[in-house]
Amino acid sequence: MVHYSAANLDRVAAALSDPTRRAIIDRLARGSARISDVAEPFPMTLTGFCKHVRVLERAGLVRRTRRGRENTLELSPQPLRDMAKWILHYEPFWNARLDRLQEFFTAQQEKSR
Repeated sequence: MVHYSAANLDRVAAALSDPTRRAIIDRLARGSARISDVAEPFPMTLTGFCKHVRVLERAGLVRRTRRGRENTLELSPQPLRDMAKWILHYEPFWNARLDRLQEFFTAQQEKSR
């Protein structure tokens, strides 16, 4: 089995559980941007938005660069890769389950003919 830090996976999963934070990740996947530009489309205060950014930073998903008064956000994709690897580790299990489910329905369909 592939081993990952449970605490890191928990932080990433918690960060991605919120639609606002997922939208921030989607935006930053297109490139780094000033925090005020990323925050603009969201119907919340900049303070509220920054709380979401801090959750993403603690999960290691976002890096903030400060130059004077300007804050720039950049996506850090490694935690997403780690989460994807962890999830994909279970793919054979789910594929086997889905194959058995398909076999069950096929057998049920043949019985009903």
